[in-house]
Amino acid sequence: MKQLLLNILKYLTLPFAILYGVIVFIRNKFYDWDIFTSIEFSLPVICVGNITVGGTGKSPHIEYLIELLSPYYKVATLSRGYRRHSRGFKLANVHSDAREIGDEPFQFKSKYPQIDVAVAEERMTAIPQLLQLKQDTQIILLDDAFQHRTVRAGLNIVLTDYGRRYTKDFIMPFGLLRESRSAAARANIIVITKCSNTMTTIEKNELIQEINPLPHQTVYFSSIVYKQLYPLTSFAQSPTKDTEILLVTGIANADSLKEKLQSEFKAVYSLSFKDHHYFSYDDLIEIKEAFEHIKSEHKIIVTTEKDAARLMLLNDKIQAYQLPFFAQAIGIQILFDEQDRFNQHIQDFIHQYIPPMLDYPELSEEADDALLTT
Repeated sequence: MKQLLLNILKYLTLPFAILYGVIVFIRNKFYDWDIFTSIEFSLPVICVGNITVGGTGKSPHIEYLIELLSPYYKVATLSRGYRRHSRGFKLANVHSDAREIGDEPFQFKSKYPQIDVAVAEERMTAIPQLLQLKQDTQIILLDDAFQHRTVRAGLNIVLTDYGRRYTKDFIMPFGLLRESRSAAARANIIVITKCSNTMTTIEKNELIQEINPLPHQTVYFSSIVYKQLYPLTSFAQSPTKDTEILLVTGIANADSLKEKLQSEFKAVYSLSFKDHHYFSYDDLIEIKEAFEHIKSEHKIIVTTEKDAARLMLLNDKIQAYQLPFFAQAIGIQILFDEQDRFNQHIQDFIHQYIPPMLDYPELSEEADDALLTT
C-alpha cells in the first residue's frame, strides 16, 4: 500500500517535471544561441559535475585530478561551498573551517594545502577574483559546475553513478535529473562511477552502447578505493577484525561504505543524517548514546572525511566525551587498464594551454611519467 501511494505521488509530480524540463531546455538553448553569455578563460578550466541530484563521487574524482596535476602545476579549485555559513567569494586559509567554506572545499584544503581553494556562488566573477589574488594559478578545477553555464569550461567531465545512471532517470521532481539526458552532450568525458572491480568487458561495452557517446566524447569507468581508516582523536585505538563499528554519516548514500565495513569488522551499526548535515551538540549526544549502547569493549566510531569536516567543528565536546572517531578515506581507480589513457586525455587538454616542457626533456619525461602513473 505504501509503495502504491508513493507511485501515485510520483506521477502527480509529472506535470511539474515537464514544466521544469521546458524551462531548463529554453535556458540551455539561450546559452547555445549566445543569447545568454558564457565566459571562457585563457587557462585550463576543468569542470567535474553531473546532471543528477545526489552523490556521484565528485569529491574523490576531483582529488584524483589534484593528485595528478598539483605536483607539476599551480592548481586551484572553485566550488559553491554548499551549505556553508558565509556568502560571497572566500579564499581558504589556515584559519578556514567547514562553516566558512563548506565541507568538501575544507576537505580539499586540509588534504592538499599546496593548492588554492576558493568558494563562491557566482563562478563567472569568482574566477577573475581568484586570478587577481593568486596570479600564479595555472589550472582551475570547477567542482559541481556543469549546470553553471556562465563559465565555459575547456573540459567537461560528467559523472554518472552506475547504480542510477542518467540514461535510466527522469527530470526532477519525477526523477533525479537536474536537466534532461541530452545535456550530457556538452560533456567531453563521461565517467560511470562506483562500478564493481569485477565488471566484465561485455558489460562495459553494453554500458557504452547505453551511453551512446558522441564522436567528441570518451566513456571511462571508475570504482571506489577504500583506503586506511585514520584516527581523528588521539585516544582512538586501532581497530581489529573483532571491533564493532558505529557508522555516522551525513552523505547522500552510505550503502557501499557500510557494506565494506561489514565485510571487515564484527558488526556495523549505522546512524544517518541528511546530506551535508551540520552536526549539533544534541546530535553528538545522540551519537554518544548510540555508541554506549554497543556492548562490546572493542568499538569505534567511523565517519566519512566529508562528515569529519563538520563533526570536528565540535571537537571540544568530542574530546570531552572521549569519542573514538575514525575517518574513512576514499579514492578512485580507472578500470579496464585505462588509467594511462585517462591521464593522457587530461594531459593533452592541458597542453593546449601550457606547452610541454620541451626545453627540459628530463623534466618533461619525469612529469609525463608521473601524470601517467598517478
